Amino acid sequence: MSDGLTLAVEDGIARITLDRPEAGNAITLPLAQALLAAAIRCESDPAVRCILLTGKGRLFCAGGDVQLIAGAGERRAEVLSELIATFHAAVQRLARASKPLVTLVNGPAAGAGFSLAILGDVVIGARSAHFTAAYGAIGLTPDGGLSWLLPRLVGLRKAQDIILTNRRIKAEEAEAIGLVTRIVDDETLAEEGTRVAHALADGPVDALCAARALLYDSFETGLETQLDRELRAMAAAGAGTESAEGLAALLEKRAPDFRGV
Repeated sequence: MSDGLTLAVEDGIARITLDRPEAGNAITLPLAQALLAAAIRCESDPAVRCILLTGKGRLFCAGGDVQLIAGAGERRAEVLSELIATFHAAVQRLARASKPLVTLVNGPAAGAGFSLAILGDVVIGARSAHFTAAYGAIGLTPDGGLSWLLPRLVGLRKAQDIILTNRRIKAEEAEAIGLVTRIVDDETLAEEGTRVAHALADGPVDALCAARALLYDSFETGLETQLDRELRAMAAAGAGTESAEGLAALLEKRAPDFRGV
């Protein structure tokens, strides 16, 4: 597609694919706009029960389009502001969506692509994947939520090292430090991602996403506030059809059918 992104919905799974392989899936304004539109579509479409995000070609995403930024000349600040504001709106939508998010990191991820890669609730990386902050090499600073999410995943000290020294994190280290959920062989990445996405789509999506929100918010609250939020979330879930189906299935010794409630 001309905007550099494709969206396909099948069997409850929305597959968003960054589709500029000739440019390493680098993010342009049209791609950022398409990503935002896709995130809104996924959020509002009741047929979507899980979002899967990946890249096409050798790279997952090379980050912001350097040619676009360099070509802006004295308008760099203006161009960056518009590009990042749009990209951030998409990131926020994906992060706060009422559907679980799986990211399949099919290859190297840098800059904003790094941010996007680790945004998933489940992040599955190919062995060929590696991660680089990349901003320091061109005199820029993190975006896409990297400075917020990275310390929460790997701790402040490792996040300082990754961002400030600009060193490459290979797949095995990414798995060891908790940057990704797990690493699989390149040839099994799509199959494993589809399996995980189907498992989430078959699950109690409302309850999963309430848990997703609790986890995100836990870093911003004290224990007492979080306990209250857990209570309210549990009570709301307990009043819903998902818990009714889950409890009935347990007592009847059968698999629950959350898609049917």
